[in-house]
Amino acid sequence: MADKQVFFDYINNGYATKGDFITLGAAMLNGETVKDAYVKIPLKTLNRHGLIAGATGTGKTKTLQIIAENLSEKGIPVLLMDIKGDLSGIAAPGTNNAKIEERHAAIGFPYEAKKFPAEILSLSDQEGVRLRATVSEFGPVLLSRILDLSDVQAGIVSVIFKYCDDNKMPLLDLKDFKKILQYATDEGKDEFADAYGRISSSSTGAILRKVVELEQQGADLFFGEKSFDTDDLLRVNENGMGYINILRLTDIQDRPKLFSTFMLSLLAEIYATFPEQGDSGRPELVIFIDEAHLIFNEASSALLNQIESIVKLIRSKGVGLYFCTQNPTDVPDAVLSQLGLKIQHALRAFTAKDRKAIKLTAENYPLSDYYKTDEVLTALGIGEALVSALNEKGIPTPLARTMLRAPMSRMDVLTEEELKNLLKSSKLIPKYNEVTDRESAYEMLTEKIETANKEEAKEKAQKEKEAARKTTSGRSSSSRRSTSNPWIKTLSSPTVIRSVLGILGKMMK
Repeated sequence: MADKQVFFDYINNGYATKGDFITLGAAMLNGETVKDAYVKIPLKTLNRHGLIAGATGTGKTKTLQIIAENLSEKGIPVLLMDIKGDLSGIAAPGTNNAKIEERHAAIGFPYEAKKFPAEILSLSDQEGVRLRATVSEFGPVLLSRILDLSDVQAGIVSVIFKYCDDNKMPLLDLKDFKKILQYATDEGKDEFADAYGRISSSSTGAILRKVVELEQQGADLFFGEKSFDTDDLLRVNENGMGYINILRLTDIQDRPKLFSTFMLSLLAEIYATFPEQGDSGRPELVIFIDEAHLIFNEASSALLNQIESIVKLIRSKGVGLYFCTQNPTDVPDAVLSQLGLKIQHALRAFTAKDRKAIKLTAENYPLSDYYKTDEVLTALGIGEALVSALNEKGIPTPLARTMLRAPMSRMDVLTEEELKNLLKSSKLIPKYNEVTDRESAYEMLTEKIETANKEEAKEKAQKEKEAARKTTSGRSSSSRRSTSNPWIKTLSSPTVIRSVLGILGKMMK
């Protein structure tokens, strides 16, 4: 009992907070939940980013759901990347049962079923608020990194953007970008050469192939208008609860390039548009990236560097990033080192490689007098996790094996009818789902080329007409000269001809 009391005081002192907080659950000792030993995360530190890791089926998604709900309840908007399609139930209240009652009795507070304001977003043709961005908004540097271009090719992209800026040609979608690339080495090569230097057709061909690769992953649906305004992620409802924006990504699991492109553009846009927050008492927005390995596995080194830079800087904008993945090694070390909250669910040790990975994972957590971390990692039950956070002073909290509370919302998806009703009530769908295709670089260049072709055809016809006129004029002049010569007139007269014929006839006799 004394040990339990010492542990209770150890956890309560380690997770004490003066400001507002969210409660994840209660700490455990020797496999038993210690009632009222709450594991609390200060709102002040939630923009310090985090990691939710663990093997399949250990409860990562439910942990993500718990944190999102609690943030919404505190009036903090959330963006969830729903790769598996199992988070829409946040919009419906949960259902109580004996297991949940038992869990909450052990933790020390009652269970409350509740639904949360939700918005369904989509990158593709799936139903939901369509997210789009224009090529111009990406800019030449970011677009070059996404396409993984060489320095020479990136220089050409910069020239393309400069030409479009100089000639007031909007670059809205990939159709615009491909058209200007072709124009630079075809009809407009002389124009480009005079203003910016000659552009190699082999380089533009290589860039076009990269664009086509991106298109094949569905990027043509993402690039265009109307651009999504990131301020619409910050909405709260009439009760002061933050909206949970659920981005459905079930149909792009096999298109990691599109996922990386979207994530990088979103983070860059947030960083560029959100005001500096300084050391505020709560985050403005929290983003959860489920199946985070999809971003990092297929990313080029240039893209990784860009992501790492944004992760380091975006905290000052009041934005927290939380990566959800099976193994912490899925996240690059440079990103992992920036994460303040770490929630580790169970890991499986089936192979020697697995055991080695578990030992490496254990080294990422603070030392504890109460746990052998590498052993606990394989012994955690479903809905249990090792938690290490930062307190309000930025100091790591004690490592706590935690019995996590149950989600307040439904731990399942919405029915088709419920989803339709949610989409009908959306205020953002009318704003973003109407497709617009205003005049941009493609139409302007097409018109320019057609005008040039008409002028060329007109000039050619004029030259041909002039040449024909000169030929006809020459023949007429020659004919006039022939008929006006008096000698020709005399020799060709009927009298002279008859006389000549008469003389020839006498000579033949």
